[in-house]
Order: sequence, then structure tokens, then C-alpha cells
Amino acid sequence: MNVAKARKLRIADIADIRAYERERVDFRGLVIALKQRRRVSVGPYITFVFENRDTIRFQIQEMARVEKLYSDEQIETELNIYNPLIPEAGHVAATMFIELTSEALLREWLPKLVGVERTIALRFGDERVAFTLDAAHEAQLTRDDITSAVHYVHLALDPDQIDKFATGAPRLVIEHPAYSYETTLGSDTIAELLGDLRED
Repeated sequence: MNVAKARKLRIADIADIRAYERERVDFRGLVIALKQRRRVSVGPYITFVFENRDTIRFQIQEMARVEKLYSDEQIETELNIYNPLIPEAGHVAATMFIELTSEALLREWLPKLVGVERTIALRFGDERVAFTLDAAHEAQLTRDDITSAVHYVHLALDPDQIDKFATGAPRLVIEHPAYSYETTLGSDTIAELLGDLRED
């Protein structure tokens, strides 16, 4: 069996609305705890949530619940949108949020941060590996005059890099002219990401 493909969600993995209501409280608690380990803030305004199968399943289930998506065709549409955000072995994937809490901050920072999604990298040991953009979302989210508050980014590491990542005090860095910050990943986050990077 292809391990990478097995990580992706199928229609059978998405519970119908009544079945989801029965599991929602427990599943929501699990995902909240999971996201705490997979959330990394870099500087005052930007946060990354590293996605996996459970975080994306939660996203789809909640969307189906709110928007009352009942048919297989509707769920298949959501799977096509969100399955690319589930990382295959050797990869990590994250949703990047620019968290601005007032209209004044939005007007100030979204034009300043144009292109910020292209300046993200992971540093560990003697390695610097740049993130890439999710191709399916890039055209919708990238503009010349103002950036979006949400971007989807990916990182690929080879086996040697994964070994270095495990022991190299990895740092998530943003190297934008208007926003230059870095954060050293905590042990819980490193463990989570190694689960994404390594074969199941």
C-alpha cells in the first residue's frame, strides 16, 4: 500500500452530520490539544498551524456541519480542496495566519507584508530549507498590493535533512524586509513534525 496516499482522507472518513454530533465534543478536544502542539508563533503577528490528517478532518467536518453539506459530491469538493494540506511522508504543511486584531493594523500590515509567504524557511544545523506555496491556493491568495491574512505553505526534507532536523534545534524563520523574526521549535512540536516527516 502507498503510505503517502493512505494519509489522505476519503469520503468514508467523513462522518455524516448526525454521527459527527455524537463524536464532536471528544474529537474537538483532541484537535484543540493537537493544535497546541502544532502551533508556532513567529514574531508578534504571524502564527503557523502545522496540519495533519486529524486537523484537516476536523476542518472538513466543521465546515460540513455549519454549511449543512450532505451529499457525497459536496464532501468530495471539500476533500479536493483540503487533502493537499495533509503532508505526505518527507513533507510538512502549514496554514499561516497573519493575526491582526484591528482595522488599523490590517490597513497598516497587509500591504507591508506582501510576499511574506515567500520568505519562510526552516533552519537546523547547517541547513536552510525554504517553504513553498500551495499551488492550488496561491493564485487566490497572492496579490501585488496587499497580502491575504491566510496562506498555505509546504516544506520537503530528504532523509538526511530529517535526521538533522531531529537533532539540530530547528528554527522557523521569516526573512521579510518588514518582518524579520524566528522561533526555535519546542520539543512537542518537533515530535509532531517528525511524525509527519517519517514513514508511518
